[in-house]
Amino acid sequence: MVKIGEIILPDFPLLLAPMEDVSDPPFRAVCKDNGADLMYTEFISSEGLIRDAMKSRQKLDIFDYERPIGIQIFGGDEDAMSLSAKIVETVNPDLLDINFGCPVKKVVTKGAGAGVLKDIDLMVRLTEAVVKSTRLPVTVKTRLGWDDNTRNIEEVAERLQDVGIKALAIHGRTRSQMYKGEADWTLIAKVKNNPRIKIPIFGNGDIDSPQKALEYKNRYGIDGIMIGRAAIGYPWIFREIKHYIATGELLPFPTLEERVEVARKHLRKSLEWKGPVVGINEMRRHYSNYLKGLPNIKEFRNKLVTLTTMEEVEAVLDEVKTHYHGFEIARTPIELINYHEKCPV
Repeated sequence: MVKIGEIILPDFPLLLAPMEDVSDPPFRAVCKDNGADLMYTEFISSEGLIRDAMKSRQKLDIFDYERPIGIQIFGGDEDAMSLSAKIVETVNPDLLDINFGCPVKKVVTKGAGAGVLKDIDLMVRLTEAVVKSTRLPVTVKTRLGWDDNTRNIEEVAERLQDVGIKALAIHGRTRSQMYKGEADWTLIAKVKNNPRIKIPIFGNGDIDSPQKALEYKNRYGIDGIMIGRAAIGYPWIFREIKHYIATGELLPFPTLEERVEVARKHLRKSLEWKGPVVGINEMRRHYSNYLKGLPNIKEFRNKLVTLTTMEEVEAVLDEVKTHYHGFEIARTPIELINYHEKCPV
């Protein structure tokens, strides 16, 4: 088993990465159904929480069926992060995570997210302020460094452990790389194999198949894997990885009926949480991923992104099931979606 503070996870847990505009409660629900062991909210601005900004407060919504669940915050001011930790604690998540990895410009220019990678002393002070402000176990999500000249994750890991974090998730790219190129897990392995490191180390970046998950588990020796973009439109990735690690066999691909039913559940949860207008609108980005691989799906997809009621959308999903009945979707490598102005991992 793997422990984060008093949280007990199974051997080699699979974590759902916090993804801005993706990892909301409806999306988390379908990932939990399919085997995610630990999930995180979308990242929440510490300044937004303090200002009582509606969008930031809404991101604090968590549900018992999601547990264990972590709330992730970001910011560059010690006082704001400390106060945010106290606010987060009031909704009783299982842990609090700090984002030191988001590379997008609008976050970095505020001295937050991956912007903190340029000032390791500040990163340590921010982390210590959060740890001292909450009874919750505090974890961190970060990258290898700011650029190739500052790949200082080994120092970072030791110093953050020293101020009290209980686990560390590392994305195998620098901030300068954004989401380009291949993630480098060799430094993640060095952190894990450092005899000074006693906390769980989770690897993140480019895990898009059961085979790669097992390969990286064996090659790099990490405690678990965090999965982000590969789960978008394909929450089955969690159950497939677990089954492959346990048996060495690949599960059958999700059927068309499974894809439609998961899209339907995602839709219903979206409306429950966000209401009929926002819930419908924000669900539109997901249909193409759930229905990927179906020939000539564009006509149905175009309908789905213009409809305005749940009943209309459900009727089209039924049409899809009828139209493609008996069609088997062949597996192709999962396309890693690049949300240029969002923060997937």
